Amino acid sequence: MKICRISGALLDGAGLRRLRDFHWADPVIVPTGDSVPLDEALLIAPVTPGKIVAVGRNYADHAKELGNDVPAEPILFLKPPSALNSPGGAIDMPAVSSRVDFEGELAIVIGRRAKNVDPAGWREYVFGFTCANDVTARDLQKRDVQFTRGKGFDTFCPLGPWIETELDPSDLAIRTRVNGETRQDARTSMMIFSPAALVAFVSGIMTLEPGDVILTGTPAGVGPLAAGDTVEVEIEGIGTLRNYTRKG
Repeated sequence: MKICRISGALLDGAGLRRLRDFHWADPVIVPTGDSVPLDEALLIAPVTPGKIVAVGRNYADHAKELGNDVPAEPILFLKPPSALNSPGGAIDMPAVSSRVDFEGELAIVIGRRAKNVDPAGWREYVFGFTCANDVTARDLQKRDVQFTRGKGFDTFCPLGPWIETELDPSDLAIRTRVNGETRQDARTSMMIFSPAALVAFVSGIMTLEPGDVILTGTPAGVGPLAAGDTVEVEIEGIGTLRNYTRKG
């Protein structure tokens, strides 16, 4: 099933069925009889995370294209919740940056409080998966060395269009298109650190709360965006996250 948020809804064919009393602290899915046609709905990000934990260089070919070594353990950074963006939302291009890149990624949505998770039981802590775009001011990232400014601008974390709860993320096609042209084309099986390994690693450092998000890294093919572009992240079994860019 696919979950989106009109304060909680279930995607059922071409319609959205509202959920009764959906709370991330106890994410029980109980649909009501109320429904809205999908083409009449304006979707917002399907989750409001308390924290967004991102993983760098989790595909060897991406590390290579940036001239970096393949890491021996996951490289983590945080994107602020204020970077959250919705499906169809505008990505604002900051005036202080001369290069803003797309990075299509699989996102893990946490469903239960998680601390020191055993990789063998990781899935019981995960609510589902969605598409993400880890938008990056690449020039600022390189200039600053650390990632906070280059990754942290408002609108720099589109998520959506919904959360898929019933999915094996181990070998999914992931593609990013800009103005209809494919720029990234890979599979999640190419990750260096699997989703199971990432949930275990991150939860060994910080407690993950329901609704928190882990961005699992981007494959090779990242590149710049220009104002007026349309960027799409498509993941097999989930759907397509579509956004456009504008001058900030």
